Amino acid sequence: MKENEIDKRRRGFLIKITLGLSALSAVVAGIPVLSAMLAPLMKKTPAIWRKVGLIDEFAIGITKLVKFENADPEAWAGMTAFTAAWLRRDTENVFTAFSVNCTHLGCPVRWEEGAELFMCPCHGGVYYKDGSVASGPPPKSLVQYQVRINKKAVEIQTAPVPITSINA
Repeated sequence: MKENEIDKRRRGFLIKITLGLSALSAVVAGIPVLSAMLAPLMKKTPAIWRKVGLIDEFAIGITKLVKFENADPEAWAGMTAFTAAWLRRDTENVFTAFSVNCTHLGCPVRWEEGAELFMCPCHGGVYYKDGSVASGPPPKSLVQYQVRINKKAVEIQTAPVPITSINA
């Protein structure tokens, strides 16, 4: 009888030690995983002005593809650290820049000069000259970048790649 009670207490003690060590192991293994998942959410996204050309290189009314480095390029990124935008000189000192990524699934859009439309080759998305959706699956207008003129240079305020909306 007494031996049975000792076995019961021993079993209870071993169960508590096993559960405690398991919980401790889970916490130790989970900290790096959790920090890796949450770190990007806590990181402040930089917005940097990138020079894309001199003001004289852009004719009024013409939409031109410009390439520039992302706001937060990583050392290992290589050519993926660069992105592009469609830049149009509207008037003497007013420029408009659109992301080259379709808001549907992120495919690169191309500018059709004659039709004055942005076309997405992946799923047939079409945008008007002002970046608004003309037809197709894109859920919203093209993302627009901030543009400024700084000492006769045209600069685009870069940001991380615009997030696309995948609702299809």
